[in-house]
Amino acid sequence: MSKTIAVIPGDGIGPEIMTATLRVLDALDCGLGYEFVDAGMVALDKHGDLLPQATLDKIAERKVALKGPLTTPIGGGFTSINVTLRRHFDLYANVRPAVSFPGTKSRYENIDIITVRENTEGAYLSEGQTLSEDGETAISMIRNTRKGSARIVRYAFELAIKKGRRKITAVHKANILKTSSGLFLNVAREIAKEYPQIEFNEMIVDNTCMQLVMKPEQFDVIVTTNLFGDILSDLCAGLVGGLGLAPGDNIGTNAAIFEAVHGSAPDIAGKGIANPCALLLAAADMLDYLDMVAKGDQLRQAIRATVELDHAQVTPDLGGKGSTDSFADAIVKRIKG
Repeated sequence: MSKTIAVIPGDGIGPEIMTATLRVLDALDCGLGYEFVDAGMVALDKHGDLLPQATLDKIAERKVALKGPLTTPIGGGFTSINVTLRRHFDLYANVRPAVSFPGTKSRYENIDIITVRENTEGAYLSEGQTLSEDGETAISMIRNTRKGSARIVRYAFELAIKKGRRKITAVHKANILKTSSGLFLNVAREIAKEYPQIEFNEMIVDNTCMQLVMKPEQFDVIVTTNLFGDILSDLCAGLVGGLGLAPGDNIGTNAAIFEAVHGSAPDIAGKGIANPCALLLAAADMLDYLDMVAKGDQLRQAIRATVELDHAQVTPDLGGKGSTDSFADAIVKRIKG
């Protein structure tokens, strides 16, 4: 199989971890080609635009992109690049796996939770935002639709079947947000009836946060709306050691973008100590999406074995004494046997 993907190296540590990730992908012999495009501060400096039209066109053409972390300037009316990408390509499903890795510093062992977050509506629509003239009252609208709720819940159930998962928890705040969150919950209940082989549970978001901290083993797949999913997926990342181990998959009908969830970390850019794990795990998810599941599993196993058995080679944030390059070298060595 031969497939060319769009590659956005990103800002800060992005180019370093992207170089490491592509080296590992090449070692897997996946038959992937790369077309590099700009976004973020790099694009602003080179093209005068955070997200050039040429980049959007190339992602549309290739349909799959691997993306490093991007920086959106604070203030000045700049819109989040990630939010813009999700809306432009209607990447309605944000999939965030949280999986424990032996040898990492974390509160728990054997965590394996997937958060499926609606990615295009809800509180993130930023509709109806107003601030009173005296600056005392701020208003913002939440808008959920039946279509948006249905497709994210159905995606979660189909993903559960594909991944051999047994339970889905729909997370909501319908006791208070009776219309916006209530619609989502009602749709989730309706769709759950179509999948009797999957256990269905529903939980209020504040209780979910407490239960994740106290008894995370009760969760398998979580499906929820945009804002709740953003918060809960970061909480789940905290259960396994932080955002350095957190990939993010943004899936739509006609395109998909796979990314490291963490930021661009400008304070360590250029020092060679950035952890490439999140982007590597996103690349593994990308391989699954491209029907190269065996390659994706091989990559995850190589990462896991490296973190556990070659701990000295991993980056300092994971407790090792290695660098971005030594980490990637160790993974490549394991892949090549």
